[in-house]
Amino acid sequence: MGNRPQTPPIAADAIIELVDRPGRPIVLIERLNPPHGWAIPGGFVDLGETVEAAAVREAQEETSLAVELKALLGCYSRPGRDPRGHTISMVYVAEASGTPVARDDARAVTICDPTAPPQPLAFDHAEILKHYLAYRNGAQKIPLYLG
Repeated sequence: MGNRPQTPPIAADAIIELVDRPGRPIVLIERLNPPHGWAIPGGFVDLGETVEAAAVREAQEETSLAVELKALLGCYSRPGRDPRGHTISMVYVAEASGTPVARDDARAVTICDPTAPPQPLAFDHAEILKHYLAYRNGAQKIPLYLG
């Protein structure tokens, strides 16, 4: 079978739109563990799990919400995006109803207008939310990070 290459871990994140609230606000979590800050709910993909299943599971674990994935926003792979080490993240747009409750790795949860998220944002989530706003405003293509 040979040696497998060493590759970065894969994470799955879900930008959760609350469809039962006016203006479809989004849900962000305040991270319990370093790096601290506000973040899009998500986490690492388990062995034997699809990326999509991981996004749904992590959203449930961190916000108590049952989400439905609607679109793949993009793949974020810049080596410096996570201070803990090179991590690749697949970011989805999801929908849910109800009231989020902080659980698992979330210290707190907030419902916010995506144009005015709490600060500071962790990782490269400011860039991701900028791409999400372009998507939400009708952009057909999300810019790739080529730097």
